[in-house]
Amino acid sequence: MRVYNLTTSQFALSNIALRRLKVARFNDLNDPFELLAVDVAEVDLRVGIRAKKEQINLTEGLLCFSRTWRSPLLWSHYADKHRGIALGFDVPDQLLVPVHYIQGLHRVKILAKETTQSTIDNLLERLRYTKFDGWSYEDELRQFFKLEELSRQSGLHFVPFSDTLVLREVILGPRCDIPVDAVRTLVEYFPGVRVTQARIAYSKFGVVEDKRFRKVKS
Repeated sequence: MRVYNLTTSQFALSNIALRRLKVARFNDLNDPFELLAVDVAEVDLRVGIRAKKEQINLTEGLLCFSRTWRSPLLWSHYADKHRGIALGFDVPDQLLVPVHYIQGLHRVKILAKETTQSTIDNLLERLRYTKFDGWSYEDELRQFFKLEELSRQSGLHFVPFSDTLVLREVILGPRCDIPVDAVRTLVEYFPGVRVTQARIAYSKFGVVEDKRFRKVKS
């Protein structure tokens, strides 16, 4: 599946040069409801859920992708107000989990007889990929990792480019001032990578390819 990771131009160019992506941690994501999309009015449940979130944060990380790069909100929120870059990757479908967007918090009665440990475990698993539907513009897919299996540098964890994380596209944002040709030189050792520039659409709310920057085949 072709998926996209949007970030600042500095981080995107570093990712390309070092052939890797930084793995996110749940406590560092911008949604305070990560792993907490559940009604925790009951004190025991609140304590348990928060403890579980901390445990997961210490042992697991994730890569966050979008199915699209064309949403203006994605560029505003994740790519330095349209000055950043979108990296397009081919990732096997079976490694990606789509985020489920909901309007209200999950509810579970922790003391009810029908609430088994299996029910709670299933809920905790769903929380890994559940978000408020206000985030649905992201059209997000997630790939999860055990931190102990990843390389680490300066306290951060990274996933290397590989045959399951194949760079295919580099899309410079509408306000990105890095020359397209300079990026094409950077990726010349990556087979088949397409580099282009985006612009704001003329007839709809969207971001589209600026055809003036298409590479002409010689």
